[in-house]
Amino acid sequence: QWSEGTVSLTVSVGPRSRPGTQISPLNNMLGSAVPQPPHIIFIMTDDQGFNDIGYHSSDIRTPVLDKLAADGVKLENYYIQPICTPSRSQLITGRYQIHTGLQHSIIRPRQPSCLPFDQVTLPQRLQELGYSTHMVGKWHLGFYKKECLPTRRGFDSYFGSLTGSVNYYTYESCDGPELCGFDLHEGESVAWGHRGKYSTHLYTQRVRRILASHDPHSQPLFIFLSFQAVHTPLQSPREYIYPYRGLGNVARRKYAAMVSAVDEAVRNVTYALRKYGYYQNSVIIFTTDNGGQPVSGGSNWPLRGRKGTYWEGGVRGLGFIHSPLLRRKRRVSKALVHITDWYPTLVGLAGGNESLTEGLDGYNVWEAISEGKESPRLEILHNIDPLYNRARSGSLQKGYGIWDTAVQASIRAGDWKLLTGDPGYGDWIPPQVLPGFPGGWWNLERHSEPRKSVWLFNISGDPYERYDLSEQRPDVVKELLARLVYYNRTAVPVRYPSEDPRADPHLNGGAWVPWVGDEEEDNWDSVYQKKNMDWKRKLKLSKSRSFFRRLNMRIMSNRI
Repeated sequence: QWSEGTVSLTVSVGPRSRPGTQISPLNNMLGSAVPQPPHIIFIMTDDQGFNDIGYHSSDIRTPVLDKLAADGVKLENYYIQPICTPSRSQLITGRYQIHTGLQHSIIRPRQPSCLPFDQVTLPQRLQELGYSTHMVGKWHLGFYKKECLPTRRGFDSYFGSLTGSVNYYTYESCDGPELCGFDLHEGESVAWGHRGKYSTHLYTQRVRRILASHDPHSQPLFIFLSFQAVHTPLQSPREYIYPYRGLGNVARRKYAAMVSAVDEAVRNVTYALRKYGYYQNSVIIFTTDNGGQPVSGGSNWPLRGRKGTYWEGGVRGLGFIHSPLLRRKRRVSKALVHITDWYPTLVGLAGGNESLTEGLDGYNVWEAISEGKESPRLEILHNIDPLYNRARSGSLQKGYGIWDTAVQASIRAGDWKLLTGDPGYGDWIPPQVLPGFPGGWWNLERHSEPRKSVWLFNISGDPYERYDLSEQRPDVVKELLARLVYYNRTAVPVRYPSEDPRADPHLNGGAWVPWVGDEEEDNWDSVYQKKNMDWKRKLKLSKSRSFFRRLNMRIMSNRI
């Protein structure tokens, strides 16, 4: 049991009870009879940093998002994943990556991998409960077979891009030199006819069309609007850049413009909800998928770290809920919430019972958000990645014989957060708003300490992760290492296959499309073995990667 606000804790390495997982009927949860379950509009942005919204920052203006958040519930203790694919997989499955095999990196365009077929997805559950389900935007959960596509995983319609990053106007997506292809899809077909249209506007228009063509009183609606913005490349119409002409940092200026375009898009979506009769019985959820990338204009200040890291800047997300159905509005929630929690929470709102969410890692947190009750969630496994570069200074001995601290892993329990291995680039990066940022300011915040492989922070008292308590509190470290051991016993093998040359768009009509027949069997064991190179080659490659990473960090630090 974890004791919030204290330094004493007791941990069992076996399964623990899950308070608050019982999903009540919809009417009991909302406190009044409603004609049907609510319409759910789930909006996700890509790479938007913790500091990249008006109510956290002064240099980016988001009046619509600020107003929606102010009239709803701001989630200020909300966690996501540090990169794209894991966040989306956890949202769609309600499970940690260690339970889906996606605990390492992202799904690359040429990898024969996707969301495991044995997972019942959130939209599939909502379909079972009578919902009309639609997805617009970035998928990034694999597409090597048609069975991987959104329309085969629970969405009645799909319009968007399947890979991780595309040009906002041409919809060209590249996976290395000479490996580029078109990536915009309507259902299961390539949507060639939309070149030249800015994706944020195009996706918003599609959502409005869905809302206009559906009868809000006949069937509840679930829309997953997964913006490509504000992921690189940094592109936006010129009119959004002009208001930020005073920002000296060019990347920050373009990035801010893209955020403003998203803000306007959300205004148009909420206007359509009101116009077509959805709003009074709707739940609007806004979240980012991971932390911002400062090199590309994003900011997680004052949090430590960035996208791709397990510091707070990589995993603490922007998030809020806006809904007329909330019991206690206009407030900030400190309830511990994780992206896996949306699955059971939304199934509960849709009228589903507990049997539909058995075995998930997520919790139903509606009462914590809507009524201000205590969150049923007490801990979060951020991840365990056995394939990530091992920390040279880590060992089983340094993990008290409990855990090999060379392995990249992170867990949050109560007030405490533990990191092992290499958690990623750990500087505090100030907002990049001046063209000649004074080097003295930057150096004040530089993170310089001997190489190590274990960190412990009291996140409630030290949200910026400045004071490592691992040496002062070895008792806490041992308890959290034991939790990592427990979770690791439940992990499934990593799915990270070698790239398949058959995926090349030049072999598939110039577009990124499924290239493997559904009848072709997958053999993950044999594919995974290809990644297990001999230890000498692996060590040499690791050293090479480490050198170039350090070199890149020095270059980027000097630039910033």
